[in-house]
Amino acid sequence: MTKHKTVSFDNEPLILVDGDDNVTGYETKINAHIGDGLLHRAFSIFLFTDDDRVLLQQRSGNKPLWPLYWSNSCCSHPRKGETYEQAVHRRLREELALEAELVYLYRFEYRAEFGDLGAENELCSVYVGKVPAPVRIDVNPSEIAAWQWMPCADVDRMILEQPDSVTPWFVMEWQRLRTEFREQIAGLGSGRMTSAA
Repeated sequence: MTKHKTVSFDNEPLILVDGDDNVTGYETKINAHIGDGLLHRAFSIFLFTDDDRVLLQQRSGNKPLWPLYWSNSCCSHPRKGETYEQAVHRRLREELALEAELVYLYRFEYRAEFGDLGAENELCSVYVGKVPAPVRIDVNPSEIAAWQWMPCADVDRMILEQPDSVTPWFVMEWQRLRTEFREQIAGLGSGRMTSAA
């Protein structure tokens, strides 16, 4: 088992952008999420298996926004000086202690408020990968409260029947993956997946 460390910090520098992903500045993570939020780069990762399962995670109860909500396999933000490619692989190592081949699918802009505690205002890039089997992973407890490899059909039902248990970006992304990108996901090769420990 990996000895996990804290990997999210209020003062980590996020990349502010316009709607075309041009950099407009930098701001700390906490300041980028207060009030209506400042538009910044983000990414979401979905890991699938050959038997049509997807890895879901329940966000840590210590998260200021959407704590203990279920969401996609991994999501976070590129930091100042990082490319998307560097950021997605860093975060897989930090949260799940693994390496996996990822494919970029699309980018979209959204804003979602979490009561009066803050908001996500993100230009989010969505990545997918396929792994050989629903293997056991080593999650970082500072980021993830629980996890499971869930059949995709069960995810469809979860979103429909328990909408208050899932994050808003996950719902938006999942709906597009299941409609616009289903064939591309089915055609993904089973890439390597190795422990990052």
